[in-house]
Amino acid sequence: MDYRPTIAITMGDPAGIGPEVIVKALADPVLRHKARYIIYGMNELLAYAADLAEFDVFWWRDQYNGRLRGYPHDVVVVDYDQYSMLGSAVRSPSKMGGEASMRFCSDAIEAAQKKLVDAVVTAPIAKESWKLAGYNYPGHTEFFAQRTGARRYAMMFAGGPLKVVLATVHIPLMGLWGRLNIGAVFHPIELIHQAMVDWFDTPKPRIAVCGLNPHASENGQFGDEEERIISPAIFMAREQGIDATGPYPPDTVFLAARDGKYDAVVAMYHDQGLIPVKLLAFDQAVNVTLGLPIIRTSPDHGTAFDIVGRNRANPGSMRAAIELAIDLSVRRHNRQQSRTTGQVSKPQE
Repeated sequence: MDYRPTIAITMGDPAGIGPEVIVKALADPVLRHKARYIIYGMNELLAYAADLAEFDVFWWRDQYNGRLRGYPHDVVVVDYDQYSMLGSAVRSPSKMGGEASMRFCSDAIEAAQKKLVDAVVTAPIAKESWKLAGYNYPGHTEFFAQRTGARRYAMMFAGGPLKVVLATVHIPLMGLWGRLNIGAVFHPIELIHQAMVDWFDTPKPRIAVCGLNPHASENGQFGDEEERIISPAIFMAREQGIDATGPYPPDTVFLAARDGKYDAVVAMYHDQGLIPVKLLAFDQAVNVTLGLPIIRTSPDHGTAFDIVGRNRANPGSMRAAIELAIDLSVRRHNRQQSRTTGQVSKPQE
């Protein structure tokens, strides 16, 4: 039989669109057939979202009691009803929202570490809520890395024709020059190479590396980071047999990747990589954390407080994140099976 993984989904900030996009994505019985799901969140907000979208409740509820376990059901909501005081009228970051969304994430990570689930999909959190609750993580990526002990990790975005990995993530532009070094560029090149080989069936991926400055500095006319930092990192990667080239002008390299010249692009900072991804595939883009011992994906959008409760949220990115988590889980299971038994099960159609 085809392997049917179990996917953990964290509800994100209770005041955001997490409940709505989760319900809308899983309302499709075809998607529910591909995996089992454990949603770490709040039953009343999920039920409210289902009612607005005119869906019948399709899940089982289990009240959270501090102990994590597996379930025989297709969809289960682990209900943290101690946070029910948030209600459905809150439309902004809050300390309680930060505490709740952090609890959902912490338990989902623990479930993955205990092999109760095969992957974790995270709905959007509000970074301000985490800060109000006393958690000083810039985002999901850094929290997952810290909790899982990952020493090298990177944020990758897959959307439409593009796969983009970032050399630096949640840092101000003015702080970039203190964080961008040869290692910061080399590690994402190495991580995306391995991900393309292991996860995306690309045995010899072609990786383009962006420059930092306009026109990739045009031979030192607009800065020397390309010569001092980026080119040496590319040389290190090529010494390891990785097909990495560049640095290329950031304003043209994504066009070449879109047209199939490259399999992945390494961007130097957050918006350099995210703008083309969101332009081409806003409602289908997925955030994947590379370098973790567990699989973690996420929709590539925020909490969208301004449209909460209006039944207007598009579940496309959440669905894509769930589908990629399923696909990566099946691929990992297949590799493990092939090592132990020599038999490989087929990914689900």
